[in-house]
Amino acid sequence: MGTPDFAVPCLRALIDNKHEVVGVVTQPDRAKGRGNKLAPPPVKVLAEQYGIPVFQPEKVKTPEFVEKLRALAPEVIVVVAFGQILSQEILDIPPKGCINVHGSLLPKYRGAGPIQWSIINGDKTTGVTTMVMDKGLDTGDMIQKREFEILEKETAQDLHDKMSAIGAEVMIETLKLIEQGIAPRTPQNHEMHTYAPMLDKTTGKIDWSRSARDIYNLIRGTYPWPGAYSSYMNSV
Repeated sequence: MGTPDFAVPCLRALIDNKHEVVGVVTQPDRAKGRGNKLAPPPVKVLAEQYGIPVFQPEKVKTPEFVEKLRALAPEVIVVVAFGQILSQEILDIPPKGCINVHGSLLPKYRGAGPIQWSIINGDKTTGVTTMVMDKGLDTGDMIQKREFEILEKETAQDLHDKMSAIGAEVMIETLKLIEQGIAPRTPQNHEMHTYAPMLDKTTGKIDWSRSARDIYNLIRGTYPWPGAYSSYMNSV
């Protein structure tokens, strides 16, 4: 289960490592660009190249689609930036669990924007965590972590690309541990969690009372979207 570019390396790694991918679940095609033409999610494009069945439900939690998932009989479901909340019914389908690849060192930066907020907040390091999903928002037991440095000039796009590749490696390692029956499950310290909300256009507004370093981090962390901005002699 995945949708954007970030999820593509994980699907490719599953294919390259000879895992049997019985289906790909992704978001519906959406209108994009000036012409408002329907465009498929990047994960769908890759899946179709390999003849993998693709499912694009508007709502993954409907009884009809849950039954389709059950019929696929997956041993494990890998979830990477899918974009919909999974019900307990879905979480219970695969006997080896729903495994999520998250772009932070949990319990830090739960939520939709961990990559961007790690840069905006001036962090020196970040990482990838694989976890067994539960009904909470990124609250499941952790399996593996890999920490790495945030480079001085890295933007959110740079870190996104690096993290998606590393995430695919960690995901494959995690699946090997699950296959061998030796995957650890480490509960998160919920008292230590922080939240990384989804960005919007207001996130990039520059506050000139902040330090030069803070502004620099904001510019890097909001590139390419929503972008940092300011205004002159108006009330914006």
